[in-house]
Amino acid sequence: MQKTESKLTVFFDDPFWVGVYERISDGKLEVCKITFGAEPKDYEVYAFLLENWSKLRFSTPIKADSKQDTKINPKRMQRAIKKQLESNGIGTKAQQAIKLSQMEGKEARKKKSRLEREQEKERQFIIKQEKKKMKHKGH
Repeated sequence: MQKTESKLTVFFDDPFWVGVYERISDGKLEVCKITFGAEPKDYEVYAFLLENWSKLRFSTPIKADSKQDTKINPKRMQRAIKKQLESNGIGTKAQQAIKLSQMEGKEARKKKSRLEREQEKERQFIIKQEKKKMKHKGH
């Protein structure tokens, strides 16, 4: 049986409100960062997720810590929820996953720009060679 857990954390990251959507599926953690403008209402966040679910770009999956399913005392659960609501920011695993996806994007951009630079150099070299041949033929 496949088990999927998901969690959305919305917090203020000056100057914007940011949402971090974490999902754990088959022991793999994937994270997506969503930037909101002004402070979003609950129904706005829900509507946004419904409309843009297919457009969300999740990070590459990383191995997540497995938690055992145990019955939790309702009062303890309330305390844990209250503690999560009071805390700011995102979990370290989520931060690592976002950073990993940013680094992968950076590597891809570097590789693409390097390739374009080399192609431009090659093009300029060919143009110079043709100019030399034209000058040589003229004399």
